[in-house]
Amino acid sequence: MIQSQPNKYLENSIQTASPAQLLVMLCDGGIRFCKLAIDDIRKNDLGAAHEHIFKAQDIVSEFVITLDQTAPIANDLLRIYDYMIYRLIHANTKKDIEALEEVMGFLKELKETWVQAAKLISAQRSGVPNG
Repeated sequence: MIQSQPNKYLENSIQTASPAQLLVMLCDGGIRFCKLAIDDIRKNDLGAAHEHIFKAQDIVSEFVITLDQTAPIANDLLRIYDYMIYRLIHANTKKDIEALEEVMGFLKELKETWVQAAKLISAQRSGVPNG
């Protein structure tokens, strides 16, 4: 019973989140899985590292699937996402911590971008001037 409560909270958070907030959540998940994979590699738990890298890869794949292809920045984002997937595949086959750290850097930058976008959207909706 207690264990189901956080899941309901998470489920509610996801269902009520804006698209920008969902992207921030996905970035957080990708960062977390990369960190876990790095810890797994350092502990020589290669099976767990594989699972965590694969989950990070699934998150980046979700970015590709949900990308609005009509957006002016879509091609640039697609290239970044493809590169991140390439680096995650490399990290998984070679258990390369440096590749995971590189992907984490991209995810952190993406997260910050989406956090700022969410703030701008919120400010515009509430009529508060940004600045």
